[in-house]
Amino acid sequence: MNVCVFEVSAVKVAKDDGSDTSQVKIDLESHPGAVEVRTLYPKGQGAEVAVEYRIHVPFHVLLGGVSTVNGSVIVKGVDGSGELKTVNGNVEVFDSTGRFSEKTTNGNLRLELKQVVSGGPMKLETVNGSVILGLPQDARANVNALSMNGELYSEFPTAAKAKAPASHSFNGKLGMGTSGGDISVRTINGGIRLVVQHPAV
Repeated sequence: MNVCVFEVSAVKVAKDDGSDTSQVKIDLESHPGAVEVRTLYPKGQGAEVAVEYRIHVPFHVLLGGVSTVNGSVIVKGVDGSGELKTVNGNVEVFDSTGRFSEKTTNGNLRLELKQVVSGGPMKLETVNGSVILGLPQDARANVNALSMNGELYSEFPTAAKAKAPASHSFNGKLGMGTSGGDISVRTINGGIRLVVQHPAV
């Protein structure tokens, strides 16, 4: 019998009045093979409390959805997939395998994958921020990247068809293309870097 172990720790920090922390509740629901964690703020009352979570999950995991409003989302060392969102903050994935979508409004995006597996489209979208997409040398994917007001840099040798000035867009096939699915990268105010992930020595 396989047992999935999740470890959740949370720290609440009040901006002014420490008593505000008691008004903010942390709701945790666990089901067979799954866990859901939410921050519950009092309705109709101002509670200026920030909550920082550190969640340890099994190496292979499906992150159904991770979202916040003011703060960053960081994922490291997992084999899985999921949608990661914030409004004001960065979204970063390191040392991982799978398919992840990232979205923020005011912040940077970083997605570094050791392996790209087949599946649905991945989307990296920000308004005010830069994007770094790191993929292995042998990655197979269709990549469509566009920076409206920023430079685009790519380390991947491939024939690219520019939809906008070449320094702002990249539309090409990595490796054999479609077996790795589609990857869309978008930013308005920021640059985009497509870099090769080299294996750790």
